[in-house]
Amino acid sequence: MTTIGRCWMAAFGLTLTTAACGSSDLADQGTDTTPITRAQTPDNEFTPVELEATVDSLIAELNKSSLEPMQMVVLLKSLSDFFEPIATGANRAMGELEVTGNVLAPIDQSDDATTTQDLQNQQIELAVADGAGGIAVSPFGDINAAAIDKAVANGVHVVTLDTDMAASKRSLYVGSLNKSAGAMAATTLLTMLPEPPGTVLIHGSTGTDWIDGYERTLSAQEVIGDAGYTFVVSQASFGADNEAFDVDGMKSRIETADPPVIGLLGLFNISYRCVLAADAAGIPGVPIVAFDYDPKTVDYMRQKRIRATHAQRQYYEGYLVPYILYGIKTIGLDATKEILSPLMVDGNKVNIGFDVVPSDKIDAYNDFLHTIGVIQ
Repeated sequence: MTTIGRCWMAAFGLTLTTAACGSSDLADQGTDTTPITRAQTPDNEFTPVELEATVDSLIAELNKSSLEPMQMVVLLKSLSDFFEPIATGANRAMGELEVTGNVLAPIDQSDDATTTQDLQNQQIELAVADGAGGIAVSPFGDINAAAIDKAVANGVHVVTLDTDMAASKRSLYVGSLNKSAGAMAATTLLTMLPEPPGTVLIHGSTGTDWIDGYERTLSAQEVIGDAGYTFVVSQASFGADNEAFDVDGMKSRIETADPPVIGLLGLFNISYRCVLAADAAGIPGVPIVAFDYDPKTVDYMRQKRIRATHAQRQYYEGYLVPYILYGIKTIGLDATKEILSPLMVDGNKVNIGFDVVPSDKIDAYNDFLHTIGVIQ
C-alpha cells in the first residue's frame, strides 16, 4: 500500500495517515485463518455498551466465515480537529482486521469548495481503479454523489460517514442523526428551566442549504415548543473572524425576546459563544447547554457557565466503518445490517449516538476518552 499512497500524494496532494496493512502486499496474501480479535474497552460510565456489543457480534459472525484479504480506503474531509478521532478509530479497526487500507483527506482545503470536492471525487475514482473492495467517504456535498454512484456501479461497496449522501447509491450511512441530536440537546436543557412562560434562544441554523444543521435546529425547536416555551433562533456564524458578529446577533435577540430569555441552547462546536452572549446581554446566570467538546466549551463547563454538552462519538464513527465494509464484503449487506439492527434507523442509517456530558462529569469523560486513545 506504500506505493499506492505515494502515487496518490504526488498526483493529488493528499494527506496520508499511518496505513493499516496486512503482513504483505494484497496480491501475495492467501486466505487469513487467524480470527479477528480486538482490544476490549475498559468499563466506564460513558462506554457505549450497545455499540460495543454490536461490534462484538459482528466480529463473532465474521469469524465464522472464511476471512479473505481486503483493500479499503476511508476518505475524510480533514485529518485534524473534529476528524482526528475518526481517523484514529478507522486506523485501529483496519489494523485489527489486517486489511490493506489508508485514511486519506485532501491537503488543499481551498476557499473554493468545488476544488476540494473535485479532489475527493478523484480520490474515489483512484480507489476504484486501484482495486479497493470498499470505500468509506465523508462527502462534501451533492457534487460527490456521481462519483459514489460510479464506484458502486463498478462493484465497490460504499458507506458514508459524518455527512450522509442519501440521494446516492451508498449502502449505509454511519454517524450521528441530527434530528435526534437536536431533540436530545433540547431535552437536556428542559430539565434546567423554570416553568413556562419563557423564551429559549437557540444558537442554530435556519438555512436549508445546510440540511444537517437545519434538521438539528428544527428538532430542537419542536421539543422546546411542545414543552410550552417560546423559542428564537440566532443563526450561527462560523469562523473566528465572525465571533463578535455572532455574539452580537445573539445579544440582540436576547434583549428583544418576549417573554424574557430563560435558557440558551447551542447546537454546534461554537456553542461556547452562548456564554459570551449571555454576559453581553446581562443574564450571566441563565442555564446554557452546548454541543460538541470544544476546549473553550470544556473551560466554561469547569466554570459552571455551561451546564452540559453533547459530544459526538467520532472515534466510534471511524472504528465502525472498516468493520462494516468488511462485513458487507464477507457476509453480505443484508447479514451485516441484521447484526447492526440495534443501531439501525430507517433501514440504512447506523446511529452511533451521543454522549451527554454534565459539567460535573468532565474528568470522568476525559478518562473515558483516554481509554480509547483519543482527544476530542
